[in-house]
Amino acid sequence: MKKQLFFTFLFACSGLILFGQHIISGKVIDQSTGEDIIGASVLIKGSRVGATTDFEGKFTIKTNLALPLVLVVNHIGYESKEFKLKAYARNLKIKIAPAQVLLEEVAVADKAPRPRKKNKDRTSTEQLKMANEAMFSYDREVPSPSLHYREPAPNWNTEDYDFIQENRFLAVDKEPLSTFSIDVDAASYANMRRFIQHGQMPPKDAVRIEEMVNYFNYEYPQPQGEAPFAVVTEVSDCPWNKSHRLFHIGLQGKKIPTENLPASNLVFLIDVSGSMNQANKLPLLQSSFNLLVDQLREQDRVAIVVYAGAAGAVLPSTSGANKQKIKEAINKLRAGGSTAGAAGIKLAYQIAEEHFVKNGNNRVILATDGDFNVGTSSDAELTRLIEQKRESGVFLTVMGFGTGNYKDNKMQKLANKGNGNHAYIDNISEARKVLVNEFGGTLFTIAKDVKLQLEFNPSRVAGYRLIGYENRMLQNEDFNDDKKDAGELGSGHTVTAIYEIIPAGVKSEFLASVDDLKYQKSKVKKSASKSEELLTIKLRYKQPAGNKSKLIEKPVIDRHLDLQETSDNFRWSAAVAAFGMLMRESEFRKDASYDMAIKLAKKAKGTDENGYRAELIRMMRDVQAMHEPVLGRK
Repeated sequence: MKKQLFFTFLFACSGLILFGQHIISGKVIDQSTGEDIIGASVLIKGSRVGATTDFEGKFTIKTNLALPLVLVVNHIGYESKEFKLKAYARNLKIKIAPAQVLLEEVAVADKAPRPRKKNKDRTSTEQLKMANEAMFSYDREVPSPSLHYREPAPNWNTEDYDFIQENRFLAVDKEPLSTFSIDVDAASYANMRRFIQHGQMPPKDAVRIEEMVNYFNYEYPQPQGEAPFAVVTEVSDCPWNKSHRLFHIGLQGKKIPTENLPASNLVFLIDVSGSMNQANKLPLLQSSFNLLVDQLREQDRVAIVVYAGAAGAVLPSTSGANKQKIKEAINKLRAGGSTAGAAGIKLAYQIAEEHFVKNGNNRVILATDGDFNVGTSSDAELTRLIEQKRESGVFLTVMGFGTGNYKDNKMQKLANKGNGNHAYIDNISEARKVLVNEFGGTLFTIAKDVKLQLEFNPSRVAGYRLIGYENRMLQNEDFNDDKKDAGELGSGHTVTAIYEIIPAGVKSEFLASVDDLKYQKSKVKKSASKSEELLTIKLRYKQPAGNKSKLIEKPVIDRHLDLQETSDNFRWSAAVAAFGMLMRESEFRKDASYDMAIKLAKKAKGTDENGYRAELIRMMRDVQAMHEPVLGRK
């Protein structure tokens, strides 16, 4: 019996050696300077087994592959190197030499790009550093948010956007309920701006009107009482259809001072694949994340995971007090290789879970162009992965960068399913808006799974249409289902939604007739015709760590305000919505025109401390100049 146990033990030990217990470790350094190289890919040739070097240039590989082996070391800006191993070894020191490569010069502001030039006097690492400095140095001198770097439009395009089927008008007697999830994303606005600044109209499906409206902050009152947000409503004339009414809903999240925000456990998940090797991708990403690091406190912690052909941790969880170390790790990153995004997501969530802060802000911040092409990469597979990971209590923020191969559809799905938000960073000013000015709203959730359900009074309303939110619509039964995912609201964030309403008794071309039912009949209560209520809003939300929703209910009465009597909030959101409908060439735009939208916006601009609203008015004029020579000026 003892002999049997002894041999069983030996067999188990041999199995451990055979199945993955061989260790290969070492460090990758710059042959010319001796500096550690962060983010280098070290792979066993002929396999997909490998690792990425960390903040100190170190790597560890576990393998059961038989000797001899060949390690292949790659890093952008360096010559590829093959390193033969006759025995499993630790503490290897692998030196790689800088490559003489062609670097496209960086175009700043309106300067045209110059031809590629070979520079034999500097290494590619130094050239990349010069590109970073050239790209961002002007921003310190010209703080205006309207002046920023413009990346030349690529001569190829594989950008992806999901088709948007515009919400139509619904008859209240057939469909009295409207249910949707809130959306605080603003990626569509920044992406739309990028197209316009290149003198192009954005693709119709890149224009999400609710994200345009929610790009701007609104002056709603702070919440009172226990609820984490206030609900504001307003009703008035519809500027583009005089026989219709507009209903405006505003949510104001409770603003928590930065010093009172809970401790953060952040994992930066950074795409360093070859597709990120453009000036408006990785270099802009690095400058953006440096801004974010400046906002961190001693109690906050950051880890950094990168992914290219493989995923690896390049910085262990580090206190926000050690800003220099975090920035050094960010600034050493270089791009190269394919894109194993799913592997990076899994590792980032694993690290976030290992350092989970109870009642804190646990979040993965994914920064990428969205072009995943290794391993799990389909929208469906990635969505299921994110849905599974969100159960850990770790939230997700997705930040998009770059042009040409930007995968907006994939990033939208990840943010929506990951209890998160989605931003598009097209310049350093946008990075400052998202990561500095709106720091709390972007990274600190105060309410999750926020859903709204409106019930319209058929004696007052014949039909209605929710403007935008097409990818946030819910089934009516989802409202009371606490298992159903919905949107998140951050500290100080505002959310705005607009309904266009057809009053009872008004005939409309937009309401299609439906035959009466044969077997049943809908009946309106007598109390409805006597009520002054236009509709009732019901709203559900959960605490960030909660599983059971709370209900808020609010009736709305139409006070018959004229448009000029409404708030700046109402008129500004209406102007933005009209502009969005014009760009989408919406069938419901009726009498909307660029002149109308511009005039309405100018009168509702308000204080505009950061110049965001003035920027939109300029863009409206630019689009008008591009578009109306074709359509004819109204």
